This record gives sequence, C-alpha cells and structure tokens, in this order.
Amino acid sequence: MTAAPEPPRTRTSRAAWLRDHSELGVCALLLALGVLVLTDALTMDVDLTQRGPVGPRTVPLVVGGALLVVAVLLAVDVLRGGRGEAEGGEDIDLAEPADWRTVLLLTGVFLATAVLIDPLGFPVAGALLFWGAAFALGSRRLDRDPLIAAVLALLTFIVFDRLLGVPLPGGPLMGVL
Repeated sequence: MTAAPEPPRTRTSRAAWLRDHSELGVCALLLALGVLVLTDALTMDVDLTQRGPVGPRTVPLVVGGALLVVAVLLAVDVLRGGRGEAEGGEDIDLAEPADWRTVLLLTGVFLATAVLIDPLGFPVAGALLFWGAAFALGSRRLDRDPLIAAVLALLTFIVFDRLLGVPLPGGPLMGVL
C-alpha cells in the first residue's frame, strides 16, 4: 500500500502556518538580542586592573546566555504546539480602541524632555516630564501636580547625581544645586 502524495503547500497554507507559529518571531528577536549581547561582552576591553572574581563581562555573558537559552526553549515549545495565552485584559476593555490622544501627549512629553534636558538641566526638564506625564494620564490638579513634579525631579537629581555619582545636567540651576 503506497501513501497518497502530499498536496503541494500553497501560499495560504504557509501564511496560516506562520500565523499559527507567530511566537517564532519573538524567538528570533531573543536570539538576535542574545547574540548581540554576547558579541558585545566578548569584544569588551577589560583592563587587567579591573579583573577579579567577577569582572565587567560576567553579567552581560550571563544575560546573553540566558537570552539564547530562553529563545531555544521557546522555539521548541512553539514547534511542539505550545501557544501563548491570549491577553485577558484584567482591568481594560479590549474591545475599546486605543487612546491615541494619551499616547501622543506622552510621546510629546518624552520628546520635549529629550530636547530640553541639555539647555534647562535635569531638574527643570524632569519636572516638566513628571508633570506632563501626570497631565497626559488624566490628572488635572494644577495646584499640586507641578509641586509634586518639581520635588520628584529634584529628589531624582540628587539621588542620581550626588549619591550614585551618575552625572546629570544641572542646567541653569547648576550653581544652586
């Protein structure tokens, strides 16, 4: 008894197979990211004085290796028929369209911060960022939001610039801070 020949695959069946295995795109992204991290870690210049039991290459090598392992395990799971669980939407209605006004306001706030951080410094640009994000997300308390944003930006500047040693631009307030 001979087996019937398998019908040739059509474009629609390939498209259906790709749609059913779309998680393989995530696998490819994780694999590429893992290779990038490992390549960057292995080509990193390390002084002999920086070496010790745990050098600067350790964390990138572990993260890159973990990305490769997760990519392979996910690909095996997808090819064996595993499927990701569809988003249930705990507190949102998935039938509603996206709120593009909020997305565009937040994008504008982030871009304005990126442009203003050098001339105005982090405390002022950060305060505008925090207040703008609160406004875009729906807060309309004009009496307290700018004050909270200014305090939050100043505390963030002090923690990063003074305590952690991460240099942030102070702008016109550099002499005061």
